[in-house]
Amino acid sequence: MDAEPVPYLFYYQAFFVIVLSLGDLGRFLYGIVHAVTTDSKTGEAFFPSRRKFITEIAILIAAIPFTSFFYAMLRGKYDYKVHRQTIYFDDLPDAFDGFTITQLSDIHSGSFDNVKAMQRGIDLAKAQKSDLFVFTGDLVNNAAWEIEQYIDRFGAIKAPYGQFSILGNHDYGDYIHWDTEQEKRANLARLKQHHADLGYRLLLNENVVLEKGGQKISLIGVENWGEGFIQLGDIDKALKGVDKGAFKLLLSHDPTHWQKIVRHHPTHVHLTLAGHTHGAQFGVEAAGLKWSPVKYRYPDWAGLAKHDNRYLYINRGFGFLAFSGRLGIWPEITVLTLKKKV
Repeated sequence: MDAEPVPYLFYYQAFFVIVLSLGDLGRFLYGIVHAVTTDSKTGEAFFPSRRKFITEIAILIAAIPFTSFFYAMLRGKYDYKVHRQTIYFDDLPDAFDGFTITQLSDIHSGSFDNVKAMQRGIDLAKAQKSDLFVFTGDLVNNAAWEIEQYIDRFGAIKAPYGQFSILGNHDYGDYIHWDTEQEKRANLARLKQHHADLGYRLLLNENVVLEKGGQKISLIGVENWGEGFIQLGDIDKALKGVDKGAFKLLLSHDPTHWQKIVRHHPTHVHLTLAGHTHGAQFGVEAAGLKWSPVKYRYPDWAGLAKHDNRYLYINRGFGFLAFSGRLGIWPEITVLTLKKKV
C-alpha cells in the first residue's frame, strides 16, 4: 500500500506529539516536586501533605492525554454533531428563500468499526429532513468494495429535491497498489456505479438545474481538484450551459480549489461546499477558540469562509482516516439554510 499523502501524516503525527508531550509534562512536574520537597541526605519529604497534593496534580496532568486518546478512539469518532449555518444572499430567487441543504463529506467507509454507532450519524442526517442532500467526496479510503455493505444504510438518506455527490481524492484509488491500470479504472467505474446504487446523482464536471416555484438555481459538481492532490476538476467545463445570472451552488471536495480558483473566477459562484480536511480530527472548538494543526496547511479548514460575497462551507467530515479517532473536532452533519437578504 502506498504511503498516505504528506499533509495527512503531518496532522496525525502532530496529534501524537501533543499527546506524548502532555504525558512528559506530567512526569516533569512530578520530578520537580520530588526534587524540591525531598531532603537529599535523608530522603524524607518536606511538607509531605503539600507534596502529596502537587504529586496528585502532576499525575492527573499525565493522565489527561491517555484518557483523551481512548475517548477519541472509542467514542469521539462517532460523536456526531449537527452544525447549522444560515447564509444570506442578495440575489437568491424568492422561491428558494429558506431552502435547506444537508451535507455529508468524507464518509471513508473503509474505516468504520462500529456499525451501530455509525448508524446514529445516518439517522441524525435523515432526521434533518432538508430539501436537498449533497455528499462532497471521499466515499471510500481506497477501494469501491468498502462502501458495499453500507449502501442500504446511506442510501436511506433522501431529500425532496434529490441527492447529489462528487468524488474526492481518495475515491480514485491513488493510494494503494493496483496490478494493472485496467484494474484501477475498473475500481473507479465500480465506485461510480455505487453512487447510483446509493441514489446519488454523481456530478463529474457538470451541472443540473433545481426548480422550485417556477424559479431555478444551478447545482454544479466538479471532480477532485486539490493543491498537492489529483486535479481533474474543471470548473469551466462544469459551468457550460449555466446562465451567467443564475444562482450557483458548487460541490468541490478540496477547499484549495475555492481558495486558488473558484473565488477568483470570472463567473460568480455564490456558495461552494467542500470537505477534505477532517479538521485533522484533532483540535479545539470551544469558548470562542478554534484551532487545529490543519490550519497550517489549509487557511480555511472548517465552517464558513467568505471572499467578495462568495462563500465557502467546509464540512469536518463524517468518517475518519489514518488515526481511528477524533478529539475536539467531532464528525459533522451540516445543515445549511439559504436566505434572501432583505
